[in-house]
Amino acid sequence: MIKKEAAVLLAHAAAFDNRQPSEAAAEAWAAALHDVPLDADAKAAVALYYRTPPENPKERLWILPHHIRTLRTKIRNQRLENFQYQPHPDETAGEYLARYRGQVQAIASGRVPAPAGRLALEGGPSKQFQKELEARGWQVGRPVADTDEEAAQAELIDAVRRSGPLGIVCPACGAAIGRPCKTPGGSAKQPMGKPRATPHSARLRAAEGRPDLTPEQRAAEEQRVREASARFLASGPTDDIPDAEIVSEEPTA
Repeated sequence: MIKKEAAVLLAHAAAFDNRQPSEAAAEAWAAALHDVPLDADAKAAVALYYRTPPENPKERLWILPHHIRTLRTKIRNQRLENFQYQPHPDETAGEYLARYRGQVQAIASGRVPAPAGRLALEGGPSKQFQKELEARGWQVGRPVADTDEEAAQAELIDAVRRSGPLGIVCPACGAAIGRPCKTPGGSAKQPMGKPRATPHSARLRAAEGRPDLTPEQRAAEEQRVREASARFLASGPTDDIPDAEIVSEEPTA
C-alpha cells in the first residue's frame, strides 16, 4: 500500500469514526501497511471492525493499521476453511508448490468461489483394523445414542461389559449392570436394600461362565451354612473370664 492508497483507506475509515485524515497520517499508514494492498478485503476489514461492539460500551472504537492487517487475514482465511488442494498426476515438487499457492491465492482473494462444504471421509476401517478393535471388545458400526442419557448408559455398559461380575444383571437380586448387589429387605433411606460389599455368588458364577446351582445343590449349600452356624453357636465362648480379684481397702499394719 502506497501513500495515495493509504489516504483512500483513511477516508473510508473516516466515514465510520469521523477522523480527520491528513497527509502525515496517510504516510504513516502506508509505512505500517506497506505489504498490504488496498483491495476490497482491506475495506471489508474496516467494516468488520466497526460492526463489532467493543468489550467496554463506553470505549470509543478507533481503528489502527494492525486492525486492518489482522481482520483482512481473518476474512481471507475464512474462505480457505474448507479448501482442499486439487493435485495433478505426475506433478513435480515445483509444480505442486506453484499450483498450491495459485489455488490458495485464488480462493483467499475471492476470485474463485470458496468450497461450500467440508469434505467427508469415505470408506470404513480395514479388515485388519476392525479385527483389532473387536479383539479389544469394541463393536464396529454400532448405533449411536440419540440422547446424552442413553450415551452415558451405553458408556457405563461398555465399561463393565468386558469383564467382572458387574458386567451382568445379578440373577439373585436383580441389580442392574454396573450396580452393586443389594441385601434383602430395605428401609426408608434405602428402599431397595443396602449395597453388598461383595456380589452374590450367583452373579460371580454367571460372570465366570459357570452353570448355576441346581435346586438340590442350592438346598445342600444352605444346609451346610446352617450347620456351620449352629456349630459355632453351640461351641460357646472360647476364652475363660477370670474371677475378679477383691482388693481390701483396709490399711495394712
